[in-house]
Amino acid sequence: MNEIYTRNPVIVLREEFDDWAVLYNPDNAEAVGANPIGVDIWKRLDGSKSIGEIVGEIKQEYRNVSESVETEIFEFIEKLAKRGLIGISSTL
Repeated sequence: MNEIYTRNPVIVLREEFDDWAVLYNPDNAEAVGANPIGVDIWKRLDGSKSIGEIVGEIKQEYRNVSESVETEIFEFIEKLAKRGLIGISSTL
């Protein structure tokens, strides 16, 4: 969990009125839905923070997060990476 990820610059984030969003890859027309916390995580994937730092920030910002929040964030980031929406920029 020491990897630092960064967003793929071609990916388009389309935020909807209810704070949900769609991440769209115009290269292959693939789209991934993201809930409000997923959108927040996406915005933090700027190449400057490790997953651990992002988890810590989410825990501080949101009340009553589940005990499995770390695993859920890691799984979300893995999903984005497998689909080419983000990439590893460095490892600590």
